[in-house]
Amino acid sequence: MKHSLESVLKGKIVIVGVGNVLRGDDAFGPALIERLSGQVNVPCIDAGSSPENYTGKIIREKPDTILIVDALHHGGEPGAYMILAGEEIVKSGFTTHDLSPKLFIEYLESETRAQIYLLGVEPETLSLGEEMSGAVRQTLFDLENKLKELLHA
Repeated sequence: MKHSLESVLKGKIVIVGVGNVLRGDDAFGPALIERLSGQVNVPCIDAGSSPENYTGKIIREKPDTILIVDALHHGGEPGAYMILAGEEIVKSGFTTHDLSPKLFIEYLESETRAQIYLLGVEPETLSLGEEMSGAVRQTLFDLENKLKELLHA
C-alpha cells in the first residue's frame, strides 16, 4: 500500500531517526533528526544504530504515531523514499542494524498502541567513512522542508 506523509502524520507524533552517521547514506535518519530538532513541534529522537535503547523515551511521549526514518533497500533509485506501515516494516527489515525490526515494532506497538511507519530512503552507499551521496542529501533537504511544512514549523 502506498502511504504519503500527509496521510500518516496524525495525532501526537514522534519522529525517530535510525542509522550510523559513519556509514554514508545510513546517516540519513540522524541527519534528518538533527535538521528537524527545534524546528518542528514534535519530539525528534536520534536513536543512532541502537533504536532499542530509546524505547523508554519513545513510550514516555505517549505517541499516536511513530515515524521511524532510516536508509532502506527497497529497490528504488538512490534517494527515492517510501513509507511502510506495520507488517510491511517487519517484512522489509532495517538495512544495517542488528536489532530485529519485528521485536522493536511489536514492543512499541504493545506499549504505545501507536501507528508505526517507516520512512525508508534508498541508499547509494553504506560504506564506512563515506559521505552521504548527493541523491540522498537532496532527499534529506526535500523531506526536511516537507516535514516542516506539514508539522507547521
